[in-house]
Amino acid sequence: MRVLILTFGTRGDVEPFAALAQRLTAAGHTAVLAAPEPYRETVAADVDFEPMATEMDRVMRAGMTRLRGPAHALTLAREMAQGMRVSLQEQWQIAQQVQPTVIVGHPKALGGLHVAERLGLPFVASLPLPFLTPTSAFPVPFLSRQLPGSLNRISYDFNRFTALAYGGMINRFRRETLGLSRMSRRTDYLTTREGAAVPVLYPFSRHVVPVPADYPSSAHVTGYWFGESARGWEPPRDLAEFLGGDRPVIYLGFGSMAFGGRAEDRGRLVREALDEVGARAVVSTGWGALTIEPNEYIHPVDEVPHDWLFSRVDAVVHHSGSGTTAAGLRAGKPTLVCPVLGDQPFWGRRVHELGVGPRPLPLPRATSNALAARLAELLSNATYAASASTLSAQLASEDGPDAAIRVLEQIELQAGRHHGR
Repeated sequence: MRVLILTFGTRGDVEPFAALAQRLTAAGHTAVLAAPEPYRETVAADVDFEPMATEMDRVMRAGMTRLRGPAHALTLAREMAQGMRVSLQEQWQIAQQVQPTVIVGHPKALGGLHVAERLGLPFVASLPLPFLTPTSAFPVPFLSRQLPGSLNRISYDFNRFTALAYGGMINRFRRETLGLSRMSRRTDYLTTREGAAVPVLYPFSRHVVPVPADYPSSAHVTGYWFGESARGWEPPRDLAEFLGGDRPVIYLGFGSMAFGGRAEDRGRLVREALDEVGARAVVSTGWGALTIEPNEYIHPVDEVPHDWLFSRVDAVVHHSGSGTTAAGLRAGKPTLVCPVLGDQPFWGRRVHELGVGPRPLPLPRATSNALAARLAELLSNATYAASASTLSAQLASEDGPDAAIRVLEQIELQAGRHHGR
C-alpha cells in the first residue's frame, strides 16, 4: 500500500497518525504523513513527511493566547479560513506527488474525502475520539450530559457543521481545483456521493470506551496508536534530579488551553493548590496555558515526551486532550481531569467512571482549595492506582496500529477488486 495520511490539530491529533505511519513503514508499506511543519520532529526517520496546513497551525497557536471575546473570535475565524484554503490546495498537490492507493484523513484536514474522490481512491476517516459515528449509547462527545438513546443519535447531526460552515469553500475547491460537482451542505462526512459508507478508524481502546452495539461494520475501534517518541530521549539533569526526590511527584499541565491569556492566574492557582497539599509537581507550561516560577517543589518544563515522563511520576493532572489521556492511562497513573472544552469533559467522565481518578474539576471554575482537595484525593485513594494499573495492562494487550493496518489492507484489496485491478 501507499498510504497518504492527512491530519491537523494539536499534538493529540498528530502523534497517533505519526505512530501509524511508522508502523506502516515497518510492515513494508509506504506511508506519507502530511501535517503542519512543527510536527516534522514527531515523525520517525524512515517515514516521509510533507508539510501541510502550517499557516493554519500558526494562526491556531497564536489565537489560543489572544482569544478574549467575539471580536477576536471573528478575526481568528477569518484567518483560519484563509489558511484552510491554502491547506486544501496543499493536500491536492501532495496527493498528486505521492500517488497513494489509500488516503487516511482527520476531519479537521477537510480535503481528504474530496481528493480521494477525484483520484478514484478509497478514503478512510480517522480521529482519536468517538465523534463521527452516530450511536444511542452516548451523545456526540462535545455534549456534557447523557441524553435518551434516540436523542443521543440525533446529536451526531453536529457533524454536519463542517459542511454547513465551510461548504462554500469546499465546493469551490471541488469545482475549481478538482473538477468535481458540488456536494450537499448537509453532508455528514460518512457517506460518499455514491451512497457508500466511509470507513472510520478510531484509535482508542474498547477498554476505555466500549464499542457501542449499534456501531456499523464500517466503524473500527482498533486500540490506541502509540509511537516510540521517547526512544533515546535524555532528560535535562535538573529534571532527572527533581524526579528523584522522596516526596510524591505529579505531572500537571493543560496543553494548548491558553484561552484568554490567563496564564499567570492559572499558575497562581496551581502553585497555591500544590502548597496546600504538599506535593511536588513537574508542571508543563504547554502553549502558554500557564506561567509558573520554579521552586523546591515545582519544576516547570516546556515539552517532555509523555511516554517518558508519565512512567516516572505518581499521578497525572491534565485537561484531558485525547492524546494526553491515552498516555496517562497507558502509564497506569491515577488521573485528575480539569477539562476546558470540546471532548475533554467526555474523557474526564470516562476516567472517573473507570475508577482511575476523582470527579473532573472543570478548569474555568477551579479554585485553589478545590484543586488541592482533588489532588489530595488523587494521591491518597489507593483504588485509583489499582484501577489504573489494571487498565494499563489491558491497554498493553492491544496492538492498535496492527489492527488499523489490517483494516486498511482489506479496504485497499476491496477497492482493487471493485475497479478490476
